[in-house]
Amino acid sequence: MICFPNAKINLGLSVISSRSDGMHNIETCIIPVPLFDILEIRKSSSFSIITDGIKIDGAQEENLITKAWRIISSLYDNITPVKVYLYKNIPIGSGLGGGSADAAFFLRMIRTLFSLKIPDMELESIATSVGADCPFFIKNQPALATGIGNIFKSVSNPISGKYLTIVYPGFSSNTKDAYSSIVPKKSYDLPEVLKMDIHLWRNLLSNDFENKLMIEFPRIKRLKEELYNFGADYVSLTGSGSALFAVSTEPIITTDGHYDFSHWCFCID
Repeated sequence: MICFPNAKINLGLSVISSRSDGMHNIETCIIPVPLFDILEIRKSSSFSIITDGIKIDGAQEENLITKAWRIISSLYDNITPVKVYLYKNIPIGSGLGGGSADAAFFLRMIRTLFSLKIPDMELESIATSVGADCPFFIKNQPALATGIGNIFKSVSNPISGKYLTIVYPGFSSNTKDAYSSIVPKKSYDLPEVLKMDIHLWRNLLSNDFENKLMIEFPRIKRLKEELYNFGADYVSLTGSGSALFAVSTEPIITTDGHYDFSHWCFCID
């Protein structure tokens, strides 16, 4: 069985409050985007993961897919071990949610492979135990997310029909470190801002992690300015970074070789 876990971007990201469990309550709009990993599972005599593509640092036991396997296999007796093949294409530590998508799609495939009668809401609960971004990818549809990113309200895609350019600057951002410097607050009405003309988002729709990362890495600030110069209607960090995305009416065209780091451009349905 094979599938293609996709990335996501965040339209706005506000850290609302700290929680007693060490997590944070947030508000954001999450949009699935067509940048993919490749994930295959087969029944096997023992659980294992083989990875290719972008190198994944750390032990196999730390992989979110392994964590997802430990959780779901402990809950259902009729699950037998699987061999996992993961081709990693979504940059790691970019804020694009690739690792979370891999784990969530893995849970979805386990449900199908073993004919488990698990409703989406229950699978989202299992995914929440794996990681804060994981439950979004169970339904994998545009949504306003609150709580730790695990409470969803479906929305129409605010960037439908637009072009999306994603730029990865070649380095990762540490999510735990990023949250440690945030002062929680709620500064604007996200649903109302998303209804406004996209040209107004530049001054109204913000990501709480962006300013600190741009101070630490001025290259990201320069890149954001360049994307606006190339015709973007809106540019922002996604998640806690380090990737930027630009939304535009027309494809963003740059001279060949202008970017010395990874970038992708899509038309969003």
